[in-house]
Amino acid sequence: MIVDRLNQLVAKHRNPSMVGLDTHLLILPKEMQERVDMADPFGSAAELIVEFNKNLVDAIYDIVPCVKVQAAYYEQYGWQGMKAFSETIRYAKEKGLVVIADCKRNDIGSTSTAYANAYLGKVKVGESSISSVDADFVTVNGYLGFDGVLPFVDVCKAYDKGIFVLVKTSNPGSGELQDKHLEEHEATVYEVMGDMVKQWGSDTVGETGYGAVGAVVGATHPRQGEILRKRLPGVPFLVPGYGAQGATAADLAGLFDENGFGAYINSSRGIIGAHQKTGLPYADAARNAAIAMAEDLRGALGAAGRLSY
Repeated sequence: MIVDRLNQLVAKHRNPSMVGLDTHLLILPKEMQERVDMADPFGSAAELIVEFNKNLVDAIYDIVPCVKVQAAYYEQYGWQGMKAFSETIRYAKEKGLVVIADCKRNDIGSTSTAYANAYLGKVKVGESSISSVDADFVTVNGYLGFDGVLPFVDVCKAYDKGIFVLVKTSNPGSGELQDKHLEEHEATVYEVMGDMVKQWGSDTVGETGYGAVGAVVGATHPRQGEILRKRLPGVPFLVPGYGAQGATAADLAGLFDENGFGAYINSSRGIIGAHQKTGLPYADAARNAAIAMAEDLRGALGAAGRLSY
């Protein structure tokens, strides 16, 4: 199963991190930005973004197990940007990385199935079924309820894919809804959502003890993350918020199980924009930042007695 492969890569690289490819023109080196052709601004921008991403992937694929590609940064460049999104995912997979399409899709019924087929499954065209984006995981907004999520789960089962459902997000305003206490459940909204995620993935558990239906749990809320880790054994966590958003490795040990599995920590700007602080060539700066993050996480897990690899 795909979650087993991800955990195997975590153990192989001794690294539970991922790199977020939130790539846009302004994060590219100035000399690349100056190559934009204003006769075809979106087309040339997309080509530069693909060039940047491929060089980054070449620099980090032997260090990290996973990349997360945030669709919004590509959608803003129109269809050419979405072509760059697809090319980036395809190249990262060719290099052996597990790839998460960060799209936070949600809808119900056949529309939800169409989203799932677009990002994870296959689309019927004539007599053929053809992969479109073909990511390994996609992020999903589960707050519509079961009929917005179960079509994704069905596609995951059919094609050995996975999803990460929004549970406790990293943004400051998440508590306005997610931390509300529901008296009838004797739990918060995010805890109830976590319970739903566990139920949705209950029959997708692989050899490593984790299921194909995971939870997005923000690194900026470590106390809530620890609550969810205890409440949701076997549910993998996608954890945004490390680095640029303020969370440290020491904050995050409680989101892992006793062996250092179950959480995948994302850093985006801190790695792909590292050249802006160091002055090094961007691929070299990204590699150094990815190595430093891996060492930071290993140190925190070791100090907490949660490192088995």
